[in-house]
Amino acid sequence: MNWYLEVWKKYAVFSGRARRKEYWMFILFNIIISFLIGFVAGIVGMAIDVNLEFLSAIYGLAILIPSIAVTVRRLHDTDRSGWWLFIAFVPIIGWIALFVFYVQDGTPGANRYGANPK
Repeated sequence: MNWYLEVWKKYAVFSGRARRKEYWMFILFNIIISFLIGFVAGIVGMAIDVNLEFLSAIYGLAILIPSIAVTVRRLHDTDRSGWWLFIAFVPIIGWIALFVFYVQDGTPGANRYGANPK
């Protein structure tokens, strides 16, 4: 939970580095929270006959900037510019490349983006 909250504390910080654990725990918690919001909105929405899908949209907008920020910091940890994020617009190949970058260990020691977060 601390890793998730750490990303929220750095809401729009695009400088520095983020460990793999910080990135993947943020992703994991977002998946769990999104599932819970969808589940609760579906159950409550059916019970009172109201469409509550907007709750998922609000959460999605709330995590947009921190998600981009932690992704850029994760790329910095592998000594890549945050501009590599735009490779995601290349279907399949771009996504695979980014996934490989996200699972790689960060560069040992300091790099041009800061000290090693470990």
